Amino acid sequence: MDHWFERLIEQLALASGEDGVKATFEKLTREAGFDAYAYLNFQASTQTAISNYDLKWQARYRDQGFVAIDPVVRAARARYEPFAWSNRSTTRMTGEHRKFYQEAAEFGIRSGITVPIKTGYGLMAMLTLASREADFAGGKKLNPVLAAAAFGQVHSRLELMQLKANRDRNVHLKPNELTCLRWSAEGKSMRAIAIIENTTFSNVSFFLNNAKKALRATSLPQATALAKELGLI
Repeated sequence: MDHWFERLIEQLALASGEDGVKATFEKLTREAGFDAYAYLNFQASTQTAISNYDLKWQARYRDQGFVAIDPVVRAARARYEPFAWSNRSTTRMTGEHRKFYQEAAEFGIRSGITVPIKTGYGLMAMLTLASREADFAGGKKLNPVLAAAAFGQVHSRLELMQLKANRDRNVHLKPNELTCLRWSAEGKSMRAIAIIENTTFSNVSFFLNNAKKALRATSLPQATALAKELGLI
């Protein structure tokens, strides 16, 4: 896989636009003998994904909130080093994980290699190559240093390209919360918002605090920035 990661850097440096990136990922994934790929970039309250997984699986994964139980994501967060995985049942596998792998297998995801990297502020990104064969990924030799370094360059490249990738937008804000966030984004103070909306300061504070919690933001500026990024305001 060493040469493959070198080609990944070179080929993505030549790709232009989201379609070019997807075509490059798919081509190189097939060359490596894998069936599918998934690039995940975790932000404060969202996940940006570029993947050719079955669209029905992507929808189920998103709607069921599988990111919270996905054993591959959990392993990536715990180890932060490249690793191979398989859906082969073991005594250490929980029932929840076994069920997850069974559902993934319905869409041809039975083994893979995953390369996670830290992206700062407690966040991460990861690249997965998946196979329909349960024993395929385990036979691949992986230089962990080279793989992590290569994916770090790829991630930086994708960030600079600012791709309009699929976003998991499992964030629901009420009208009052959105309204107050919008005014805050326009530079209005909470007291000014209360006057404009003909409500109380405590109500505005309540709405904005709820919005911050829903967006998992630690400050009001971060909440407004995330809401803008998600197209909510």
